[in-house]
Amino acid sequence: MTRADKHPGRLMASESAEALGVFCRAARQPVDGDAIETPKAIYTIARGSSDAAANILSYEFMRELRVPMTSLPPSVFSLGKGVKLDGVAALVISQSGASDDLVRSAKGAQNAGAQVLAITNQPDSPVEAQAGITVPIDAGDELAVPATKTVIGAVAAGMALLSAMKPAYRARATGAAELLANCNPQHPQAASLQSALLRARHVYVIGRDTGYGAAHEVALKLKECCAIHAEAYSSSEVLHGPLQLATNPLMVLILDTGDAAIQDSLDQAEARFRGTDCDVHRISPNDLDFYGLVPGAAAALLLAVMYPIILNTALALGLDPDAPQTLSKVTQTI
Repeated sequence: MTRADKHPGRLMASESAEALGVFCRAARQPVDGDAIETPKAIYTIARGSSDAAANILSYEFMRELRVPMTSLPPSVFSLGKGVKLDGVAALVISQSGASDDLVRSAKGAQNAGAQVLAITNQPDSPVEAQAGITVPIDAGDELAVPATKTVIGAVAAGMALLSAMKPAYRARATGAAELLANCNPQHPQAASLQSALLRARHVYVIGRDTGYGAAHEVALKLKECCAIHAEAYSSSEVLHGPLQLATNPLMVLILDTGDAAIQDSLDQAEARFRGTDCDVHRISPNDLDFYGLVPGAAAALLLAVMYPIILNTALALGLDPDAPQTLSKVTQTI
């Protein structure tokens, strides 16, 4: 029996508690912008929680740089012959930097003409060896299978990278980091959210902009830690075919980053789901008296709020979130 078995959730609890401190350090680190060529597009290459962080960052980068940024599946390189990437940047995000398909993707992107950038937590990793520039997460060891502090740290490292590419953004990124450094991410409705999750069998996690990437991460953690069926949707897409599932018992969790531009979309989705008698909950940084955070930081804060709730839900279900039964820390995929 391992120490994690004797103390279920101990690792996830301690690591998620470090997450906003990691965010603060990673967002404020200097990155050499002179070494980065201005790309005509950016492709992210990642899996799992790292892909959720990439989704969050894509909205932040597109808003600030006004260049397209979207996900490129690693299988393009691990199974296929690659694609032409002249004049673009490939951003590989990997906590371990060791997954073979991501290493092959980094090498393949470089050979295809891309400027390869990396965000990793493990120094001197195989992914870093293939990258021209690596921005470290510097979260320290993460032993629980569900990634927490490295996900939030990856968002912050991406914000530091964006600061190097657009220096005017740096003050907003570092300002948010300073605000969150000493934040206690205890949501005032944590108990009611946990109760709702314990009742739930199907959950929609809804966001918009950077909140959409956060929704993907929360949905993944609910599956990973609690074995609860959860799906992430943009508030603009969920009102199409997926709305029909609201005719069955459904919990809806709306992640609101507080950005004024997304309020109408979230309000509309909330009203439609409440109108079908769904169990609807909406959380925002405003609930913790944080207003006007840059959207990437707001998404990171929402994750920091949700991790303890998911942890406690898993424990209440008799599960050990540190070591989900079917999962391992590093997953080798093809």
